[in-house]
Amino acid sequence: MEHQGEEMALTELSAGQHAAAMADYLVERSDAAAALGSRGPVRYDADGNLHPGILAEFETNGFYIFEGVIDLDEVTELRNAVEDTIERAPSPPDSNTDAQGRPALGLDYPISPYIFIKPLSDPWGGTKLLSGRHPVKMTEPTPDDNAPDHVVHLLLQMCTSMPAALRLYGHPDLLSIAEAINGPDFVPYNDSIFVKKPGMGGSVAWHQDGATHWDNPRWHPGIHGFNFQVQLYSTTPANALWIVPGSHAEGRIDIRALVAANEGGERLPDAIPLVTGAGDVTIVSRQMLHGSFANTSPDPRVSITFGFYPHSSVLGVSGGLNTALDEKKGSKKGSKKVYDAEHIRRRSAVVQVALDARHQARPDERRYLYAPFAEVEDEYRYGPETIASVLSDYTLYDIAI
Repeated sequence: MEHQGEEMALTELSAGQHAAAMADYLVERSDAAAALGSRGPVRYDADGNLHPGILAEFETNGFYIFEGVIDLDEVTELRNAVEDTIERAPSPPDSNTDAQGRPALGLDYPISPYIFIKPLSDPWGGTKLLSGRHPVKMTEPTPDDNAPDHVVHLLLQMCTSMPAALRLYGHPDLLSIAEAINGPDFVPYNDSIFVKKPGMGGSVAWHQDGATHWDNPRWHPGIHGFNFQVQLYSTTPANALWIVPGSHAEGRIDIRALVAANEGGERLPDAIPLVTGAGDVTIVSRQMLHGSFANTSPDPRVSITFGFYPHSSVLGVSGGLNTALDEKKGSKKGSKKVYDAEHIRRRSAVVQVALDARHQARPDERRYLYAPFAEVEDEYRYGPETIASVLSDYTLYDIAI
């Protein structure tokens, strides 16, 4: 392909020039994505189980796009919650107040709910952050002259700061999918919200999420779990998550060698974009090779991201993924914890509280039954007590393998 040999010094390009340089590649790989399929509504069989055809496609390709899962009312509610949270961010990033002079959100949280980056930058590529799993830096185009010094890249601790996001965490279809793939005792990973503003959103270098079980003699393509991404806006090839289908089953990939074989170019020849509508939900194996380019497009992407593991992948395991996101401020807590039953229960309790929060808001909706808490549901009703005992510090119990 022509674009492999013409990887210009893209870091010297403006945002507009970068968008133009990517154009042919975006079209070509979008066509490949459309041909592959692996998308459609959530479907169940006659017994109420996730349709086996969906499970087969996910097992083969390592991803699926569930269309129309989140209704427009909920999408709107989530958009408003995210915008409000961004408006309450410290301004500048090291301040205790927001742009309006109010106390910034999260001053009393165990971790900051905001990760800032420079516009169009790649904060993790080529660094040791996140266990060094992003070995090759992505293109960093030059932002427009009127761009701010920093933009929000990630929002954390959403189940504390955004009741709407907590209710999303208890969505019956999403949890039914998690059970179908990981079993009824599935365990949560963490949650975050990726914010890719038009013309400013940063990139995420090519990587695989798993860090612990690559040499496990019982390794299998699903051992490191999966991530959902709930899309609040329609995504395009220019701002979407990109994946290499089937790479989840290849074991640990030498990303440096792969990029080098592509003449040093980040536009991998087998990658495809996950193009979605607002309210669609993508599911991607955490072992999938995936990433995203700097968003030099005029379109936003906001992806609410959370994932789940098989219980057997976590119990008694020492976390192998250092979840520090900032070289100066990032906490290394949890990077070497052994995840015992109590730790798993503390983190999984968020799911049960989310289920009750959703039921309170949508009493007529089908309610998912989370097996690990089936006998103690009354102890995890959403309200002031569980906000304090479960939600206030739940990120300290994130499980990272």
